[in-house]
Parts: sequence; C-alpha cells; structure tokens
Amino acid sequence: MTSTTDRSPGHGDAAGRIADLEKLLDVARRLGATTDLDPLLEAIAAAATSVLDCQRATVFLVDRTTGELFSRVATGIEDSPIHEIRIPVGVGIAGEVARSGVAINIPDAYADRRFNPEFDRRSGFRTASILAVPLSDHDGQTVGVLQVLNKADGPFGPRDEQLAAFLGGQAGVAVQRQLLLGHLAEKQRIERDLAVARDIQLGLLPKEAPVLPGFDVAGWNRPADETGGDYYDFHPLADGSLAVTIADATGHGIGPALVAAEARALFRAIVAPGVPLGPVVARVNDLLSADLPEGRFVTALLGVVDPASGRLRFVSAGHGPIFVFRAATGAMEEFDSHGLPLGLMPEAPFEDETATTLAPGDILVLLTDGFYEWARPDGSQFGAERVGKMLRQSHHLPAAQLIQWLRAAVEEFAAGTRQADDLTAVLVKRTG
Repeated sequence: MTSTTDRSPGHGDAAGRIADLEKLLDVARRLGATTDLDPLLEAIAAAATSVLDCQRATVFLVDRTTGELFSRVATGIEDSPIHEIRIPVGVGIAGEVARSGVAINIPDAYADRRFNPEFDRRSGFRTASILAVPLSDHDGQTVGVLQVLNKADGPFGPRDEQLAAFLGGQAGVAVQRQLLLGHLAEKQRIERDLAVARDIQLGLLPKEAPVLPGFDVAGWNRPADETGGDYYDFHPLADGSLAVTIADATGHGIGPALVAAEARALFRAIVAPGVPLGPVVARVNDLLSADLPEGRFVTALLGVVDPASGRLRFVSAGHGPIFVFRAATGAMEEFDSHGLPLGLMPEAPFEDETATTLAPGDILVLLTDGFYEWARPDGSQFGAERVGKMLRQSHHLPAAQLIQWLRAAVEEFAAGTRQADDLTAVLVKRTG
C-alpha cells in the first residue's frame, strides 16, 4: 500500500511528493544544525506521522544498562496516562526490531503473536497497523527503533518502509552523535575533576625541604595517573625533631588519592614529641580500618629524626624495603616491617619501633615500589641492588640530586615502558 500522497494522480501526487521531500530535507538540515537530541527526534517523529500519514510515531532508544528500549519522544500520546514506555529488548514488535536490527511491517497488529495489547488496554488506543524500523549508527549498531502506528488508508506499504528507513537512519546518526558528544562532555568533566584533585593532592605535598640541623632531607613524587595513591610528608614537631612519613595506598587514581589524604591527616593529628610510634601507627590503622572498604589498604612508614643525636625511630606498616645506606662501609642495611598494612584489620598488632643512629654520610632510603618494580620490556625489574649501587657511587651528592639521579636511572632502565605505578622517594641524609 502507499501513503495518501500516492493515491491521487497528476498535480496533487507531484505536490504531495514535493511536500514529503521538503519534510525529509528539513529533518536532514536540522541534523546538521542542532546538537540537541530531543528537538531533532521530535522533528523526526512529527515528520514520520506527516509523511507516512499515520496516527502515532514513537522513537525508542536502547538503554544498554538495563537491556531495555525506552520511549524518548512520541506523537499522539499527549492525553495518554502513560508517559514513558519501556520494553525489554527482544520482547514485542519494537523489542524484536532492536534485537534483530531488521524492520517489521505488520498490517494487523492483533493477528500477530508478538504484539502486546497491554498498552492499548491501559491507554484506550486501538492499534491497527505497525511499522517499526531500526535506528542504526554509522557502525551498524542498533541504537533505537522508530515505530509508527495506524496508517490512515490501510497497512504500510513498501514506499512507507523506505521513508521510515530514511527517517530511522537520520535518527540513528543523531543518537550516535549525541552519545559521542555526551561521552566527550563526560570525559571533559572527568578531566576537570581530575585536575582539581591533582591540584589538591599536590597542595598536600611538602612545598619545600624541611630545615633540620645536620641533615639534608628531600622528597619527590610523580603519580602514574593524574592523581596517585602515594604521598610523603615532613612534619616538624615541637621538640625540634622531624616526623617523616611515606605511604602507598593500593591502586592509583582518585580513590587511592583520597585514602592517602586521610592517612596523612591522621598521622599529623596523632604523632607528637616523645610519643612511642607503635601506638600512633596502631591508632591510625584502627581509624582507617573503620573507613576503608574491603580490599583497600595503605602501606606506610612513620619515622622521627632527632637532629641533636642523629637518632632515627620508625615503625613500618607493611612498607618495604627499608634501607639505611652506611657511608662508612657502603652497605645497604635493611630493616623489617613491623606489621600489616594499614586498614586491613582493626586492632592489628605492631612490633615495637626500631631505633638506629645515622652517622655522618648515612642515608635513610625510602622508596615506594614504583621504583623497585618498574620493569623493562623483557620483564626484569629495576630492583633494590641497582638502588644500592647508585648510592655507593653517588652518595656524596645532595639528597635532592640523588633522587633525580634515581629517577633518571629507573627511566633509562625501563627502556620506554610505561610508568605503571606511582613513584615516591624520601632521602634523609646526615651531613654532620
């Protein structure tokens, strides 16, 4: 069957075809002139009812998260009590078109077993004929369905199918473009949020090296992503000593960055002059355990350096390796961890703090595993031996320069492989 514009021969037929063409061209022009999806889909639905001379037109879009079609725009249901229609993909006429990507033309809806009369019963509408065509994007993926109901003079014909397919193609392109624009806007929003988080995280790192008589102290951090789970901190105490913290929250990104910020705040709030470090670390662990979800934890080391005596006290919660480079012998003295990473379980036991004295030239070496585990293309890792070798060769350099030498050495060793983990380094060198 043909549309009403096909029924009258002569001038009326030509005029009808011209009017149809103008409506289709208007839809095509609007596709290139607007980035708003709903007005364009409304124009497509209105053009469908006019060009196909039918009672109703509905544009359904695919909801990938629920596996459903939902009505985005519709004509002829303004007075209906049903404002949104949702159909599982594969169910009903439109659902089957969404599943198969093939148009369906039904001359008698109630004679087709796929037709669900529930909408008619609820709305009082009577469906006679149905034409449903897929909305396909440039990649051939079905993103929705255009469904038209009740052609004025009988079933929909081949020309109606062609016109509906054209309108469906326009709608498919519009939906794809809107999705791409939406993805772009979301990407830009995430990038803005990450930039803000990155600025906040950088603001929490020490602005400059602390002044500690008889010591040269330096730290450095570079996350693998815009934000990271590593941090380091220098916190001068009232008795003239310096609290030093280095930590590595699992993963990298905004989540670990928030965990690292909380750990930093807790350590700063609890550590105090002369207080044993074991209870401090235990208290931070209990507080983090109450906050962190399962699978999240933080490896950390809290140390206090007394400049008058050169004495170093520290407790490690799963952070390692812990090295002190001994200038007199060139040896890398390694110390054990004192307990589990923070946040794994409340009331976790921690061994008593370790105390050692740094002689002139000795260096406390604290690196996160991004240094040790950065691998080259053949899978071999930078490792602790290379760190010790570099310190033996260059321990006379200032702490900040030593860190940059380590950074350059691990990048050269990596031979172009991507930085997969955050890099954080703290060196505490006794100079006198």
